Amino acid sequence: MKKSIGWALLIVLIISGISAWLIFGSNTAFSEAQRYFIVEQGKTDRASILAALKENGIVSQTIGLSMLGTVSAVWPKVKPGKYEVKKGQSAFDIARMLRNGKQAELKLVINKLRTKSDLAKLISKQFNTDSVTVMQFLQSNDSLQQLGTDTTQLFTTIIPNTYIFYWNTPLIKILKKLKDNSDQFWQKNNRLAKATSKGLSKNEAYTLASIVEEETNFDSDKYKIASVYINRLEKGMPLQACPTIKYAMQDFTITRIYEKYLSNPSPYNTYRRKGLPPGPICTPSPKTIDIVLEAPVTDYLFFVAKSDFSGYHHFSNNYETHDKYAKEYQKQLDIYMANKK
Repeated sequence: MKKSIGWALLIVLIISGISAWLIFGSNTAFSEAQRYFIVEQGKTDRASILAALKENGIVSQTIGLSMLGTVSAVWPKVKPGKYEVKKGQSAFDIARMLRNGKQAELKLVINKLRTKSDLAKLISKQFNTDSVTVMQFLQSNDSLQQLGTDTTQLFTTIIPNTYIFYWNTPLIKILKKLKDNSDQFWQKNNRLAKATSKGLSKNEAYTLASIVEEETNFDSDKYKIASVYINRLEKGMPLQACPTIKYAMQDFTITRIYEKYLSNPSPYNTYRRKGLPPGPICTPSPKTIDIVLEAPVTDYLFFVAKSDFSGYHHFSNNYETHDKYAKEYQKQLDIYMANKK
């Protein structure tokens, strides 16, 4: 009798140990620091979730999670979304995460965007929406009215930054958060007052910054380039900004602006049309926006890339000097292009 009891206790202990290991031991099957899986709408049941975990190589076994999910009523509480499992987590940890609906926080990193298509692809890659749906929204003035903007001014509501969302965050909430951040940006550091002092509205300053952003990577030159364009605006001269030609052509691989491009009838062609283009041609960095707002007072009206291809520019206050530098650059560019053939 005692021997039978002893064996029974031993079996209980073994079963308890195995159960504890299945529930509280490491249950991840990947080597990375973390891995993600998605619980889709209509697939929050036990079988679908366990299958998703196995198919994505997240768990080494599903027995412990299956047991816990049934005993603690996890499955009825699971919500659609994207979840993060960290290396070494147990079935207990995963079950608690699912039960509490603790979804993964996703980073939407916005750097320089040039087109609505770029933005649509970025959002659809990260969130529970497709690029076609996003594009339909971004191309509709009726939809964008909710944000107080339109199709030409949309990018003025976006300041490049890193934003935190959840996978199933609705598109309108994503865009509203971007706009709220933009509003906060302009309320700081006297930016609105600085724009006014330059004779620019907020959106005009942003649009000018988008052109300056595309002209050079060097901050020291950005200040001078901004001053050139502000001077041209004040004098009623066309900006003649090459980046606007690339935008008008919708070809950002262009490395040389030929005369034939300058006849493009697009309103973004600042060789044919005076003043700023209808809207921004990219999302400029916060730094570039501030450079425009703090552009120095100069008498520069022209600039051209230096012939050493350093990326820096010559600045001039008269056409004769500018023309000399421009011819030097064109000569070296001709030589460079000929050697490439």
